[in-house]
Amino acid sequence: MLGVLNKMFDMNKRDLKRLEKIADKVEVLAMDMEQLSDEQLTAKTEEFKERLVKGETLDDIQAEAFAVVREASRRVLGLYPFRVQIVGAAALHEGNISEMKTGEGKTLTSTLSVYLNSLAGKGVHVVTVNEYLASRDALEMGQLYEFLGLTVGLNLNELSKEEKRDAYAADVTYSTNNELGFDYLRDNMVLYSEHKVQRPLFYAVIDEVDSILVDEARTPLIISGQAAKAAELYRLANMFTKSMKKEEDYSYDESTKGVVLTEAGIEKAEAAFSIDNLFDLQHVTLNHAINQSLKAHVSMHIDVDYVVQEGEVIIVDSFTGRLMKGRRYSDGLHQAIEAKEGLEVQNETMTLATITFQNFFRMYDKLAGMTGTAKTEEEEFRNIYNMNVIAIPTNRPITRDDRADLIYASMEGKYKAVAEDIKERNAKGQPVLVGTVAIETSEIISRYLTKYGVKHSVLNAKNHGREAEIILEAGQKGSVTIATNMAGRGTDIKLGEGVQDLGGLAVIGTERHESRRIDNQLRGRSGRQGDPGVTQFYLSLEDELMRRFGSEQMKSMMTKLGMDDSTPIQSKMVSRSVESAQKRVEGNNFDARKRLLQYDDVLRQQREIIYKERNEILESENIRDVLEKMLANIINNTVLIHTKEEKEADWKLKGLEDFLGANLLSEGHLTQADMEGKSVEQLTDVITEMVTERYNEKEAEMSEERMREFEKVVLLRAIDSKWTDHIDAMDQLRHGIHLRAYGQTDPLREYQSEGFGMFEEMVAAIEADAAKYVMKAEIRNNLEREEVVKAQAVNPKEDGEPVRKKPVRRAVNIGRNDPCSCGSGKKFKNCHGKA
Repeated sequence: MLGVLNKMFDMNKRDLKRLEKIADKVEVLAMDMEQLSDEQLTAKTEEFKERLVKGETLDDIQAEAFAVVREASRRVLGLYPFRVQIVGAAALHEGNISEMKTGEGKTLTSTLSVYLNSLAGKGVHVVTVNEYLASRDALEMGQLYEFLGLTVGLNLNELSKEEKRDAYAADVTYSTNNELGFDYLRDNMVLYSEHKVQRPLFYAVIDEVDSILVDEARTPLIISGQAAKAAELYRLANMFTKSMKKEEDYSYDESTKGVVLTEAGIEKAEAAFSIDNLFDLQHVTLNHAINQSLKAHVSMHIDVDYVVQEGEVIIVDSFTGRLMKGRRYSDGLHQAIEAKEGLEVQNETMTLATITFQNFFRMYDKLAGMTGTAKTEEEEFRNIYNMNVIAIPTNRPITRDDRADLIYASMEGKYKAVAEDIKERNAKGQPVLVGTVAIETSEIISRYLTKYGVKHSVLNAKNHGREAEIILEAGQKGSVTIATNMAGRGTDIKLGEGVQDLGGLAVIGTERHESRRIDNQLRGRSGRQGDPGVTQFYLSLEDELMRRFGSEQMKSMMTKLGMDDSTPIQSKMVSRSVESAQKRVEGNNFDARKRLLQYDDVLRQQREIIYKERNEILESENIRDVLEKMLANIINNTVLIHTKEEKEADWKLKGLEDFLGANLLSEGHLTQADMEGKSVEQLTDVITEMVTERYNEKEAEMSEERMREFEKVVLLRAIDSKWTDHIDAMDQLRHGIHLRAYGQTDPLREYQSEGFGMFEEMVAAIEADAAKYVMKAEIRNNLEREEVVKAQAVNPKEDGEPVRKKPVRRAVNIGRNDPCSCGSGKKFKNCHGKA
């Protein structure tokens, strides 16, 4: 009965049956393709493209396209894809994972699907784990694509923006996962749309898909920036703020907690910092630091809004009164408070942009992958990436002998047994590959082999080129190679002459990894394409996995039976219990990755909104309407805040006057007396009319073209600076949010809720900054868009190349108190510098 159910519900068999039909069609076309000349075969590419333009789909031409690549591969590479490789390629085209054993030719399999999808003209990305493999595959498989009339690009870390743009413009682009992610983030930080390097993400085929989408899924890509100068700026702003006097240098509106500089305060700041104009765009950061420092001193109170504990500023929730550990004020206010309290100003480096591989690869229209080991993580691939894992049969039956684990009482006994086994096999010339979980273990085994006089290679460095070279030699007669379990992924071990007669490659594992996939990957190094081989894992009761999952009973059983350290247990039952332990660990790891994704999804939604807004600004000719909407929001909200009392006598019209003078109009342009007796609607209309009039005057003072560029400079700067602060604040929130669990609340729900509130605050801050600077900033003769912070790609595994900043050319500025250049005799601030 169970067998019948298995047959009914074996999805893999059903998938294979469907894909076999495609392979049948491809094989029927083999003879026709064989009869074509090289020119006729190459011409098929243009024919397919024309058919797609006329309405056919990629599925319609799949069999023919596969047959073309198959024949071209025979002529160019001397390789002819097997039937199982056609089946694997069909699975890739559907956006699934082809699980193909080591040595089954995954690289060649991918060419069929890559060629077919590249015909759409949108660019196909072939993703590898390191640059050595990307370069190797681009060189080898590139010959095939170029023969068929396609262009091939190789995206490396060292390339310039122009070279990267060319690589991405190719029909087929080879790249590492890290470089793809960093390029995406950098593209969303550019100041001009033509500086982008990537096209929209269409189709990716990921080699070693489990390594990239599972093992590295918890490692976010981060572009950080040095903000050490900003920390110093907050300390300087704090010293200056202490000398400020209320009403004379700044005004404070208690109802809104709004603090704004007066004209006298602005002049005092300009004198203190030896600058001509605080509102010049080059002084945006200083202006912001002074305003936040003012806010920290005037409206933020210790033991009310925050407390200081163990050298840290901790926010007090204004509603509940509880401490919000891990949460930081955004927009530089936290740093301003740290400076005020004489603490170390945090965040010397700040995150400018970040994304996880999970969220990056989910942005592709279609995603596919290949690996020898994915079935154990099938649930994760299906749930997170919407990809099914299809196990492709081997071309020839596997004859490898996978032996049951040998379990020893101690590690020392295990290592000695491993070394003796290697010594025996080496004596007869059988090649041995030893897999270790840790570098430390590889060195222990190496010492034993040196003692026994066995010549061997130890591979634990991160030199990818050397790694592949050593692994390639691992199948030669008399070779002994010690490597970490993951070393040499993507490199086939071919057997040397006479090795088959010696039993093929022997793979020895020194302990079980917590993931069954890694163990299977190691086993798969032996027995490629029907070759003989043997695999044996040596375990001890002192191994981490055994310690974690109840080896005490087994240890006492071994002692009772009188078994010493030189006598192992070889038991299928023990192997099954180890596998069960691995399943539990894998389940825990999957839950952790899933949780991580749920947290990252909060930032993903926000990232998509900001990047979309940013791209629209870059690509628009005129964004005045965007800024006018922001100004309208600011005017409406500000009027409502200052007129919320029922009685008109209680309205805060002086506060409204101060706000307008500091942010939208020149000081005294609209006074409290002017506003008295007007309704809320009338006030809004009057202010809107005056702001529009001032906007028009500003535009009339320069060409329309320069005004449009000025608007972009202002808005991009506001978005980039606030978004950077927001990412940093979200990161701080996330690090401390787990503590909320002690208060019987769900940390994820709290993170989503607070993250949403913080995002709304950030959007309001962008509008406020953009509105203020478009109305108040003086425009230099030479406008340049500038990066907010110098950026550098950062990854725990490898560092990316710093983004090069465009040189900034500044014109000589006219001081606010200098005579106006128009010859009127007035000070510049009272003439053409009038806000």
